[in-house]
Amino acid sequence: MLTSISPTFFRNTSIFDVYWKFAFERQNIFFRRISNPVAPLTLDPILSCYKFTNAYRASDRVSQFLIRNVIYKGSQRPKEVFFRIILFKIFNKIETWQFLENSLGNQIELKDFSYKTYDSLLQKIIKEGKKIYSGAYIMPSGKSSFGATKKHQNHLRLIELMIKTHLPKKITDAKSLEEIFKLFFEYPTLGPFLAYQYAIDVAYSELTNAQENEFVVAGPGAKDGIRKCFLDTGGLCDSDVIRYMADIQEREFERLGLEFKSLWGRPLQLIDCQNIFCEVDKYSRISHPHIKGISGRQKIKQKFKLNPEPIHYWYPPKWNINHLIN
Repeated sequence: MLTSISPTFFRNTSIFDVYWKFAFERQNIFFRRISNPVAPLTLDPILSCYKFTNAYRASDRVSQFLIRNVIYKGSQRPKEVFFRIILFKIFNKIETWQFLENSLGNQIELKDFSYKTYDSLLQKIIKEGKKIYSGAYIMPSGKSSFGATKKHQNHLRLIELMIKTHLPKKITDAKSLEEIFKLFFEYPTLGPFLAYQYAIDVAYSELTNAQENEFVVAGPGAKDGIRKCFLDTGGLCDSDVIRYMADIQEREFERLGLEFKSLWGRPLQLIDCQNIFCEVDKYSRISHPHIKGISGRQKIKQKFKLNPEPIHYWYPPKWNINHLIN
């Protein structure tokens, strides 16, 4: 359950309402694509032109692939599930995973993990002029911690270190999402934002009973979005502001006359409200260019390009919503 927060001294900007309108229309696009993917998805010129993530993080293409094809495909032994999650998420790129999977005989298992083999395979992709990392997160090179000249080599060493120091067991023993976050945060190259993202990815699995609404960390984009939505947050920290937004979502959609379609009864979680702040920061660079965030960024890099590959939506079984999906 969320803790109720009363922001007595909050002072909103015009972007505050944009936050809710963005979440509403982005979720509508999600459902329109399910029902008729070839029809116009939105009349919003900004959403039509630029790429934005879904209102719900778990609905994004990469998260869907992670849940269905990485976490719940293969052995459910804790070490194996953890290994697949962290291997996929470090690169966070579907094509990289598929290449490794095909090269290793359609089965990625910790018992067969070899630094030399994986290094050789990843170097093969690089030599073909292809990227092995997604552009979604900024991944530190790790050279100062592990000493290798190539970024992926240091990240393979990071995986080795996590396994050697029994991180899978520590995660299964953890009592909360915050504890899992702290476990990840202890490792080289993982700042607070990446540690939080990995904790959320682990929470999709059966390794833990931790819930998305237990804990949140604001990333750089979300911090920008918060500054654009509020002139004054009454002294609340960014995490509490995100929790406040999760608390008031039903009231705000109703105030604006927006019939928000939740994820088959699942309201926006803390991670989703965090992400929406990040996306609203981007959206407002075009809609409200005069309102500045912390970074001062003025453009949106990625244009929208429809991916014709359908997504068969499927969520962590413990959410108990898969039977509701048409």
